[in-house]
Amino acid sequence: MADESIPDTGPGGTVILLNGASSSGKSSIARELLGLLDGTWFHIPVDAFHAMRGDRPIADEDVQAEIDRTAKGFHRAIAGMTAAGNNVVADYPLSRRWRLLDLLDLLVHEDTVLIGVRCPLEVLRRRETERGDRNPGLAAMQYHAVHSHGPHDLDVDTSVQTPRECALGIRDTLRDRPRPTAFETLHRTLRS
Repeated sequence: MADESIPDTGPGGTVILLNGASSSGKSSIARELLGLLDGTWFHIPVDAFHAMRGDRPIADEDVQAEIDRTAKGFHRAIAGMTAAGNNVVADYPLSRRWRLLDLLDLLVHEDTVLIGVRCPLEVLRRRETERGDRNPGLAAMQYHAVHSHGPHDLDVDTSVQTPRECALGIRDTLRDRPRPTAFETLHRTLRS
């Protein structure tokens, strides 16, 4: 009879949480990180979760509830991946306060590195228009909210740094992780 035991996966993984408005450069930085970081890392963008949704129309009055359920599932997927020992680069705008609070309850604070991905609003608007695959005005709507919660472990500015330069700075921050981490500080101030 085959061994039916669940394999041991060892200690939990690390999360690099790239927090920035739509079109700020999170995905470009994540792709660079995957080639720079030691070990195996998974890029998990929230956009991939929205893309998995079927094509059935959603009534206007149900859209926000649908987005919120997807976000909660995304949070639990990140927590599950890291609990199983995987390292994750999560690409996600903390544009609503409850999202941060939920993640503070789910992730290991010492193993979560919070990165602020910033650039001026006019640059976001230009990128959003050039991409053509975003709701016009989404970046502007998220702009002030995504960084309003408090500290990051590192802030990068994609209007003056390339995705690779940002990724190198994040790699260095990961190696010399600040203590307490931003997640530890945020948990103490927002959840205690």
